[in-house]
Amino acid sequence: MKKESKLIVGKTWKKKFLIAFLTGFLSLGGLISVFGFTGSAFALPLGGIGDFYVEFDELNGTEFQLLPHVGETGNSDAEPMVRNKMDEVTISNLHIYKDVKLPTGNWVRFHIRANGQTTIKGLIQDARFIDADLSFSKLAIEEKNTDDYTKNWSQNASTINIKDAKIVTDYLFQSMVSIEGAEISVEKIKGPDMMGEEK
Repeated sequence: MKKESKLIVGKTWKKKFLIAFLTGFLSLGGLISVFGFTGSAFALPLGGIGDFYVEFDELNGTEFQLLPHVGETGNSDAEPMVRNKMDEVTISNLHIYKDVKLPTGNWVRFHIRANGQTTIKGLIQDARFIDADLSFSKLAIEEKNTDDYTKNWSQNASTINIKDAKIVTDYLFQSMVSIEGAEISVEKIKGPDMMGEEK
């Protein structure tokens, strides 16, 4: 007689799977809630889910500020970053994605792509890596004699233009965001995007 073998899934494995599964969907839900399918959303933060990636063809912003910042990432409680602030922003061809590891060891990537122009008011973004072409108008760099690293120096410009950007970020806030449309998709990938990681 042929013996039947049964695969037993333990409680620990189920728990880890549910945590990873829910984390992935909460991450996607957070991204969707921030940028919306259509219309506008108000005063929405996105953070605490680890690194996510922002790409776009072009960004035009007003009243730009760049400040030193230490923030939390998916792997660390305190990492050096730069905090970017802008009053008003328009973005062409916005693409946001987040890589999530499944309990099986496989990776999936959640995508949100804009089908039109994205408009943001009151943008705050903490980035640990930026790869882009930048141009400023009325650029000024200021230093202050203080022990507070967040106020020790700042870079300000009346306008900023960013082209062909890829940004690794861990926190995003906007007072208001409006997007003409979005495509949401999920794909299997071989491994996570490692841009900005030390080799």
